[in-house]
Amino acid sequence: MRLEILSPEGLVFTGEVLSVSLPGSYSAFTILKNHAPIISSLSKGVVSYVLDGEGEKEILIDGGFVEVDNNVVTICIETIR
Repeated sequence: MRLEILSPEGLVFTGEVLSVSLPGSYSAFTILKNHAPIISSLSKGVVSYVLDGEGEKEILIDGGFVEVDNNVVTICIETIR
């Protein structure tokens, strides 16, 4: 599935990933391929994603939101730490 991470400063990451784990406002959750469409707010925490053959990467965020639709995960974050 395709992951796009955006911030006010610009594009942070775009590429194909196996999974994305997010700090949802009510609880953490993970997105896998063919996930149902969803829009959710994000709280302060860690966004982690798994790249095929490269392992897991992490980004610390102060909040934002995520949209999942048709195997495209778009994350808009407030700030990167």
